[in-house]
Amino acid sequence: MTSTTLTPSFDEQYVATRKVATVGRVEISDVTKSYGANTVLRDVSLTIEPGQVVALIGPSGSGKSTLLRAINHLETVDRGSITVDGRYIGYERKGDTLHELREAEILRRRTQVGLVFQNFNLFPHLTAIENIIEAPVAHKRLTRDDARALAEGLLARVGLADKADHYPRQLSGGQQQRVAIARALALSPKVLLFDEPTSALDPELVGEVLDVIRGLARDGTTLVIVTHEIGFAREVADRIVFLDHGEIVEQGTPGQVLRNARHRRTRDFLAKVL
Repeated sequence: MTSTTLTPSFDEQYVATRKVATVGRVEISDVTKSYGANTVLRDVSLTIEPGQVVALIGPSGSGKSTLLRAINHLETVDRGSITVDGRYIGYERKGDTLHELREAEILRRRTQVGLVFQNFNLFPHLTAIENIIEAPVAHKRLTRDDARALAEGLLARVGLADKADHYPRQLSGGQQQRVAIARALALSPKVLLFDEPTSALDPELVGEVLDVIRGLARDGTTLVIVTHEIGFAREVADRIVFLDHGEIVEQGTPGQVLRNARHRRTRDFLAKVL
């Protein structure tokens, strides 16, 4: 058990098509995380409103993925706190101290925050539809028959209705990632996290995954996306957050950050990737 001490969108026409969400508010307050002498997050504070799409960008090693994993408590933090709709995922508060919950309760609360990994992480011995069915049944959310009906709908939503009985090895990388997205959606999370969802894909497969994420944004899902796809971030994100050396250096609308960055560190990074 561990404890920690408490301490106009760029593309207006696109955003205008988006639904308004009422759940999925993420509040990150003064979060610090170190591995030994290496501080990977330093006093990070960030509030993400329900239905917002936030893109985290920055050089490798800047703390983006660590911050993403801390939101659903796959990483613990040394100081600060993170809540989703005012509730901690991995802790309970006693006085001025947060105490880590037992693993079973952490797993139950973690279902509120879906995470899509860059390397898919599908079960290789299960078909596409079985990968999606597994979590709702294991968490006793649905009967197997109801979970199958849900999974069929989710596969249709990501354009893979005809791949239900295919095993991961029979799917392309883009198709596997779309199954992974459907699997994350099966528990109806309040927030969906993407850790470089296209980095393991061949270039010609990137578009099919980004199209699915665009649809989620239109549906009003709160999305936090670690990405190197700057053009995609420009199109879909309400806000771009630039991290470097574990700190938020700059944030704002895509237009503000990508066209008129105020900080030299942001400008130097963008000059290399744009």
